[in-house]
Parts: sequence; structure tokens; C-alpha cells
Amino acid sequence: MLSILQAAGWPVWFLILTSFIALALMIERTVVLRRARVAPPALLGQLLTLMQARAAGPEAVQRLEADSPLGRILAAGVRNSTGGRAAMQEAMESAAQSVAHELERYLGALSTVAAVAPLLGLFGTVIGMIEIFGAANPSGNNPQALAHGISVALYNTALGLAVAIPALIAARFFRTRVEGFMLLMQEQAQRLLEALAPVGREGGRAR
Repeated sequence: MLSILQAAGWPVWFLILTSFIALALMIERTVVLRRARVAPPALLGQLLTLMQARAAGPEAVQRLEADSPLGRILAAGVRNSTGGRAAMQEAMESAAQSVAHELERYLGALSTVAAVAPLLGLFGTVIGMIEIFGAANPSGNNPQALAHGISVALYNTALGLAVAIPALIAARFFRTRVEGFMLLMQEQAQRLLEALAPVGREGGRAR
């Protein structure tokens, strides 16, 4: 491994740093973007049971809000349930925007890594090419300098792609996962809306 780093030259250290950043972001998003953490399957059913038993007091709503991102959206709806359908929908949409922003955290950074890594590899390639041309002199080529320049160019190109490809795949995977979660939470919020404020009711009273 040390010999590879020596052959790749000093530009490779930028790519190594970038790879650690990408790995850390992927691990963090993998831990955070889990179904059980974002949108627990039984949460809505538990909430409706509490509502039917009239046990959804302020403390229960606070626990719901702290439970998960889905809980935050549902809690916003419960808090505004007395204001009618429009108030509930507006509150849950506002909470959903905040949740979406939270779930998309670091995805922009991961996409940036995917875009920057090939450029860093290209930078290393250019440095290698400079060393190759520097190895040429009127008295002949320096084989060692020529070989080192080729190594720098090839290793940096390869490592740049090796960092960029997984980062790009991960960024698109996580973004698709977030979109799926948002759709799921929208469906759950709609079910809560229909349960607490069916169409035809305003201000919590039937027309």
C-alpha cells in the first residue's frame, strides 16, 4: 500500500482525504435513512388508537414529535386538528418541508464529492504528465522520472474514478430513498387527515 502511495505521488493525498469524506457521509446517511428511524410502520396506527381512546394529550404529542421525522409531521397535524382540515394540512406540509430538508442533509456534499473526485484525479494526471515532460532533456530521457510520472498520472486517474463512482451511486440511491420516504409520509399524513378531518368538515365541525 505504501509503495502505491509513493508511486501515485503527492496529489493522491487529496483523493485519499476525499475518499474518507465520502465514506463518512455514506455511513452517516446509511444509519440515518433507515425505515425504522424515519417512518416507523406502526406509528400511525398507534396514534389513531390513542386518538380514539382520547389519550393523545400534550405529553403524548411531544413523544410522537420526538419519535421520528414521520412523528414530527403527524404531531403537527394533531396539534392543529381543532382548526379543521385546512389548518391540519398546512401544518403538516410545513413540517414535511423541514423533514425533507433534514433527510437531504449531506446529499449535496456527497454529490459534490462525486463531481470533484474525477477533477482531482485529472489534476494528478496533469502533474504526472508534467513530470513526464520534465524527464525529457537534451541528453536523453530519465527512465526513473519517466516511470514515476506515468505512475502518478495513471494512479490518480484510477483513484479519482474509484472515489467518484461509488459516491455518485450512493448520492442517487440516498436521494431516491428520501423521495420514497417523503411519498410514504405524505400518504400517512393523508390518512391522518382523513381520520381526523374528513372532507366535508371545517373547523372540526361537520357541515
